[in-house]
Amino acid sequence: MSPSKIRFSELVGEQTRAEIFATVLTAGPISRTQLAQRLGLVPSSVTRMLPPLLEHDYLRESDAAPQGRGRPQKMLHVNPDKHIVVGTKIGPAQVSGVVTDMAANVLARAEEPIADCRPETALSAAAALTSRLLSEAPEAADRVLGLGVGVSGHVDSGAGICRYSALLDWDKVDVAGPLREATGLPVVVNNDVNTLVVAERWFGQGRDVDSFAVVTVGPGIGCGLLLDGALFSGATGLAGELGHLPLDPAGPMCSCGRRGCLEALAGDRAVLRHLQDAGIPCTTISEAIDLARSPGGGSAQTVARSAFAEAGAALGRGLAGMCNLLNLQKIIIAGEGAVAHDLFGPAASQALEAHAFSTAARDCDIHVDPVRHDLWARGAACLVIRDAVGAAIS
Repeated sequence: MSPSKIRFSELVGEQTRAEIFATVLTAGPISRTQLAQRLGLVPSSVTRMLPPLLEHDYLRESDAAPQGRGRPQKMLHVNPDKHIVVGTKIGPAQVSGVVTDMAANVLARAEEPIADCRPETALSAAAALTSRLLSEAPEAADRVLGLGVGVSGHVDSGAGICRYSALLDWDKVDVAGPLREATGLPVVVNNDVNTLVVAERWFGQGRDVDSFAVVTVGPGIGCGLLLDGALFSGATGLAGELGHLPLDPAGPMCSCGRRGCLEALAGDRAVLRHLQDAGIPCTTISEAIDLARSPGGGSAQTVARSAFAEAGAALGRGLAGMCNLLNLQKIIIAGEGAVAHDLFGPAASQALEAHAFSTAARDCDIHVDPVRHDLWARGAACLVIRDAVGAAIS
């Protein structure tokens, strides 16, 4: 057998074991038969994959109470005490983090504002937050498995580098190296929306579907993809840059330096620009939301509602393109801006329906989930758990 075939077999084994572990984590206690049914595998494949997970004490098997006259059934469950994990999200204004056990139960959470988002500032804050969180966990030094980090933009997960983030103004920033040196921990880095995809897959609205997207709205427009049950990052970690889909070559300048990106038409800055062009001195998106919702707001309220509707229409066109391309089962709208879905959602839905091909819009369920910051961090911890399970038993 050629080395390429051997490596492909190893990768399939790692991915399948990681999916087995994730399924037991989210659906357990669960029998081997039920596990095989959930994953669409034959029982013998599950039986073949399980021994390393059991031998390394990631999973345990115990007897359940018998049903009727039957023999007690063996049930699989995660050993939550095997390790603890730290997950963090680095944003433009703050770093947030959690400590979880191996079942991804949050044991401690914290967040820290940062004065600026220069790499040295943000990474120093992330390292300090990690130490602070671990100080709250018992016997952390002997049990900590690693640190997961979510960062916006083009992230090369294998290299641990943020290749480019328009939101953070980062260019070729080594994330894993400084954090590994500062904390002494193995570090897993990924796009922050990808961490949210994993969290939604394990605990949220993505548990019941195999192909979905998480689209985050706010200062930027982010996107993460789960296709056929696997996180999809593309050839170099660049997949999911929905915010930089070019929609209008003559449109406003985007943070990435190009004109007419979806982010420039549907992000927070687009709403504020609409208001400021109309002579309404609105400087924050919270002010814009309050103005659009204020009773008896007069002409200013009308302009604010129009601004959100215009942004929603642009977002809907972008979602239509994604649905036409991928025929998704679900799109989860998340991020800070999701709280304004009542203002931009109707226009987004109308544009999605108008521009989707055939049944692409009707095939896709839209769900709104204005998640808290610590869910992003929890997703980053889940990435560490997923990768460690595959690596430790391969």
